[in-house]
Amino acid sequence: MSTEGAGTHVAVVGAGMVAHRFVESLLSRAGADWRVTVIGEEGRHPYDRVGLTGYFAGADADALSLDRSVFADPRVRFVDGEAVTSIDLEQASVTTSTGARIEWDRLVMATGSYAARPPVEGADADGCFVYRTLTDVESLRAFVERRSAELDRPLAGTVIGGGLLGLEAAGALQGLGVACTVVQSSDRLMSTQLDVSGGNTLRRLIEARGIRVRTGSITTRVERDEYSRVEGIVLRDGSRESADLVIFTVGVRPRDELARVAGLQVHERQGVVIDDGCQTSDPRVYAIGEVANYAGACVGLVAPGYAMAEVAASRLLGADASFPGYDLSTKLKLNGVDVASFGDAFATTPGALDVVYTDPVAGVYKKLVLSDDAKTLLGGILVGDASAYGSLRPLVGGPLGGDPSAYLIPADGVAAPTGELPDTALVCSCNGVTAGTIRHAVGAEGCRDVASVKTCTRAGAACGSCVSMIKSIVGSELAKSGATLSTALCEHFDFSRRQLFDAVRVSGLRTFSAVIERFGTGRGCDICKPALASILSTLVGAHVLDGENATLQDTNDHVMANLQKDGSYSVVPRIPGGEITPEGLLVIGQVAKDFGLYTKITGGQRIDMFGARLEQLPDVWKRLVDAGFESGHAYGKSLRTVKSCVGSTWCRYGVQDAVGMAVHLELRYRGLRSPHKIKLGVSGCARECAEARGKDVGVIATEAGWNMYVGGNGGFTPRHAVLFAEGLNDEQLLTAIDRFLMYYIFTADRLQRTAPWFQDLDGGIDELRAVIFDDRLGICADLDAAMASHVDNYEDEWKATLEDPEKLRRFASFVNAPTTPDPSLAYTAERGQPRPATREERADSGVLIAGTTLEVRR
Repeated sequence: MSTEGAGTHVAVVGAGMVAHRFVESLLSRAGADWRVTVIGEEGRHPYDRVGLTGYFAGADADALSLDRSVFADPRVRFVDGEAVTSIDLEQASVTTSTGARIEWDRLVMATGSYAARPPVEGADADGCFVYRTLTDVESLRAFVERRSAELDRPLAGTVIGGGLLGLEAAGALQGLGVACTVVQSSDRLMSTQLDVSGGNTLRRLIEARGIRVRTGSITTRVERDEYSRVEGIVLRDGSRESADLVIFTVGVRPRDELARVAGLQVHERQGVVIDDGCQTSDPRVYAIGEVANYAGACVGLVAPGYAMAEVAASRLLGADASFPGYDLSTKLKLNGVDVASFGDAFATTPGALDVVYTDPVAGVYKKLVLSDDAKTLLGGILVGDASAYGSLRPLVGGPLGGDPSAYLIPADGVAAPTGELPDTALVCSCNGVTAGTIRHAVGAEGCRDVASVKTCTRAGAACGSCVSMIKSIVGSELAKSGATLSTALCEHFDFSRRQLFDAVRVSGLRTFSAVIERFGTGRGCDICKPALASILSTLVGAHVLDGENATLQDTNDHVMANLQKDGSYSVVPRIPGGEITPEGLLVIGQVAKDFGLYTKITGGQRIDMFGARLEQLPDVWKRLVDAGFESGHAYGKSLRTVKSCVGSTWCRYGVQDAVGMAVHLELRYRGLRSPHKIKLGVSGCARECAEARGKDVGVIATEAGWNMYVGGNGGFTPRHAVLFAEGLNDEQLLTAIDRFLMYYIFTADRLQRTAPWFQDLDGGIDELRAVIFDDRLGICADLDAAMASHVDNYEDEWKATLEDPEKLRRFASFVNAPTTPDPSLAYTAERGQPRPATREERADSGVLIAGTTLEVRR
């Protein structure tokens, strides 16, 4: 194929993400005599439609804008705010809504698709929305602000459609303070991407966020009041859902009407028919993105659209590029809910094997689909922990290279490596970048970090799900050359967590938006947001639900309770040192009895109450707070417990007051946020009944004083603590623990427990002693001051929430929520305790409730 002639003029109909990518790709390789006219009807510069949900987290329209320099190229003319009304193939021209006529040598149709509305009565009522464009979300936010002010109460919203977009829309509503229900017609959420077990796990995660879910429900009518405002919806089974607004996310339809009228071939199921070169039935006309129908299908994902844009640009420039087909890999972009699907996720390949890992307690479901010889990776589903997505997706169609369970069962939160990706492995499906291209960028182009690789290759520049894999490849290549990889927290911050902690501490900034504006770029992600939440909690000390920082928290912190496998929550009041009065025991017992909660004494010497619904949490807390209890912070990356034996108070072997010291330590460090959870233990003698050497900080009494141990904990790689100091008195012990914990909080990496942090310290135990006792770094005064500030400013998060009506609004599952349990839920007794439905009942519904399992199914 030859390159187009000199002075070629390309007209592009549509100015979305795919059109932007096409223009960028074409002009990066075309000569100075090429001309491009882009015609867009939205009246704004192309923006990141995938990131629309970020608009509700504080991002403005400008922040979503794509690279403006592309359309600023002198070869580009951008006709903004005009729609193309007709295409004349005979005259090779288009006419716009203003009557302007634009001639072209080649035409590229990038008109995308529109959001469908179901054919139900009342779908045009005031308060009905779709979730597709910036205009849609701007209108939605304006409506919520206006209508909630009119009603003087929080709104109730219903999202019709439980796919990717529907769940993101539900998250957006929740960000606006709207109680949300998702109504899905099929038997599970994200039914196009997830199997039954994956869908059930996802449902529990979604409901844990306070979003109500109804599956197997078809909407037949939107109810309106006398002013044509939304009042609710009616379902096929006759039931009704109250609602003040409705969002339809029931799919998209290609905008192929211009092509139909012009005489281009359109598929019977819609979409402009293209070949593998993205050419239509008229070889002068190309179609790319969601309007294009390839092999009988149109797909509403940005990655295939980008691939088409690259192919069309290459064909126009004379290259022999071909569209490889649709990559349907998807990743849900909802903070706190990790979901990914890739390849042959449903195991439709003959003889395919499923390797499945489930941990219902942690809310994790993972499945890999392998060929019948268990060597080739065909696809997979990851719910609750999609950390392996970046490394697995590029391997689809090739050898897995190791034990499948190594990718599924985490080790310290990171999937086990199984060797390097082949050069041909597709790392960034959005931009078609292979592992070999990334290696070339590092070796031949001089790229030294993810940001420079992104600039050079565009890998990771779209959805960002492959960034972790890019970082791994860059690190491996740099190591081969003797160089080192950047320790940046994520693509939005060039700092490590330690550097970012210092930057925030010195600058005195108090919000995520202020920090990222000064020290970062973009809008943040699910890596840096929780990390900043922890840092700000330590340095600012504000309530976790105050202001914009509330949106940064992990799932459990959002509701200050631990999510359980059935979608309910556990409530764990603090019982310092395990010491409790008879009156306190009676209160906990009565609360558990009144609310029908399962109770258990934990390994950390406190009582856990399971089975509370979201809307019950404030009532449970109030009863406990009124009785003198407070939050046990079982939900946070913070101090959990200080375990103790009875010590010298009762034990004939005890040599120190272990209970008294444990109570003092727990009250001192309660609420202390940290990179990961921390636990302490105090034993009254060397018999070690409190198991102190299995804790982050262990204290063991001797005749000479307290022995202090550090760096022990459980997790996937349990470690015993090592002796740090001997014969300390009470004051010396407190000072040493203060400094140790604050030094850890100041310097540890994100989600790094004290054991690996301690192992990574330069100089080992001797250097740590020099820092804590000899002030070798000159920071002990800072560490002491930071701990003193924490102790002085501590407040109980439960009590503070109960006193704040705005915070309490988060704990209504939906407006007019019933105060009695759902009658459809079945409960049976287990050893005299109330508990969720039986194994058989759960199994019938497709939900696994057993402990962690790993199985292979053919």
